[in-house]
Amino acid sequence: QVQLVESGGGLVQAGGSLRLSCAASGGTFSIYTMGWFRQAPGKEREFGAAITWYGSNTYYANSVKGRFTISRDNAKNMVYLQLNSLKPEDTAVYFCAASVAPGNYYNANNWGYWGQGTQVTVSS
Repeated sequence: QVQLVESGGGLVQAGGSLRLSCAASGGTFSIYTMGWFRQAPGKEREFGAAITWYGSNTYYANSVKGRFTISRDNAKNMVYLQLNSLKPEDTAVYFCAASVAPGNYYNANNWGYWGQGTQVTVSS
C-alpha cells in the first residue's frame, strides 16, 4: 500500500514557475511508475506526465510538453513536477499517482494510488 502526499502548489502569475513535490511511503517506491494528473473545476482528471521506475523514460501530455518536467529521486521516495511558463489554463488541482504497470498512462483508471492533490492557480 502506497501513500502519496503532494505539496508545492500555490498562486502564481502567468509566465511564472512552481515546483510540485510528491512524497511516497508504505511501498517499494522504485518499482512504481509515477505520474502527475490535474483536474480543473467541471472537467475530467487529465494526464500530465509520467516517469518510469528508474527514470529512464518520461512521457508528457501535449498540453504541457516543453513546459513541465517530471523527475524522481528513488533514494528519497520523491517525485517532482517542475512547472514553467505557466498559463491560466494550467489552473487545476494537481494529483500525484503511482502504479506498478499503468499501461495506457492517459487513463486515470489505470493508476492504483493517488494523493490528495495540491491546488495550482495561475493568474493572468
